[in-house]
Amino acid sequence: VQLIQSGGGSVQAGGSLRLSCEASVRTFSSHAMAWFRQVPGKEREFVAGINWNGDDTYYSDSVEGRFTISRDNDKQGMYLQMDSLKPEDTAEYYCAAVVRRLSVPITAPEYEFWGQGTQVTVSA
Repeated sequence: VQLIQSGGGSVQAGGSLRLSCEASVRTFSSHAMAWFRQVPGKEREFVAGINWNGDDTYYSDSVEGRFTISRDNDKQGMYLQMDSLKPEDTAEYYCAAVVRRLSVPITAPEYEFWGQGTQVTVSA
């Protein structure tokens, strides 16, 4: 499985950005998906997750109400709409996938496949 990320960039606090993750796998709908982020010197942090059909979504407390995760199985894509961005959202963002239908993992080691990462920078 190959995950290709796009989006990200730099924005002022209060602004919005959208991340995309496209998968090259025929069984995309069998995968739980998630977004993680990482800053230098810290562990990769769970941001948001979505189950195989998009019915169930999960968010970290720090982004709940500001970020929205979604997926389009027909397009083999997953997205993260980030609104009301804060300087503390600055990080490298990664999409991740694992073959799983019954749950959505929230820890990085449980994911098998990773995107290449994209930088999000929010200035005060």
